[in-house]
Order: sequence, then C-alpha cells, then structure tokens
Amino acid sequence: MFQKILLAYNGSREGKAALLSCGEVASLSKAETHLLAVAGMPSSMFLTEGFLPEELMEDEKKRAQEVLDEGIAQLKSNGYQATGHLAVGEPVEEISRLASALKVDLIIVGHSQKTSIASRWWRGSVGKTLLDISPCSVLIALART
Repeated sequence: MFQKILLAYNGSREGKAALLSCGEVASLSKAETHLLAVAGMPSSMFLTEGFLPEELMEDEKKRAQEVLDEGIAQLKSNGYQATGHLAVGEPVEEISRLASALKVDLIIVGHSQKTSIASRWWRGSVGKTLLDISPCSVLIALART
C-alpha cells in the first residue's frame, strides 16, 4: 500500500474533495501525509518586462499559506495528521519536485468534470504534464455536483 502521500491542495471545491480522499486513503494505508500549496508565478507579462513586483509575490505567497493552513486544519478536524509545504512556481513542477524529494508513493489532486476552468486545467499542460512526469502514481479525486 502507500507509505507516503502528497496532496496538491488549492482550496477549491475540487481540492476539498481531494482532501477528503487523501484523508481516507492515508487512514486506510496508515501513510505519512504531506499537503502542498503552490503560490503561482505572476503572469508572463511581468516576467517578459523583467518586472516582478515583490508585493505581488508576497500577496500570492500569503494566499497560498492561508490555503495550506486551512487544508491542514480541515485534515486535523477530521482526525488526520499532515505536514504542510509551501512552494512558489509552476504547480506541476513543484508537485513533481516535492514528490520526488519526499519519495512519495501517491500524489492526489482534485478535478471537476463539469467546470470549464477545470477542464482546461486537466486537458492543458498541468494535468497532462503531471501524468507524464510524475515520479509515482496519481489519484484524481473528482468533485461531484
């Protein structure tokens, strides 16, 4: 079974479904659990201009830390323990990097079949690339309406 699990958590409805799945899988397998929130990089417009406002990055890191804290609190309220991790960068790269560093057996991510944003995410570079470069198995937790 799984010994180490990494949940990529963004605080969305889909992420919360993944959070519940993560807790259940971790409980059944008695796995060490890690929760990752990624502060996204600013738009390419800022990067191409060579301008990266420090305030923008700090705001995004603060938002990601709040999401991470909320996820850890939710797991704890359901009786599960997890170690939190905050990263800055592209989500798929940070998820794969941490999964490799921690030597996890399973990555859990949330997904919704009905929302156009989630569909674009899953069919786009993040979802496809995560499956292509993941160092371990990936569980997709569906948020149902």
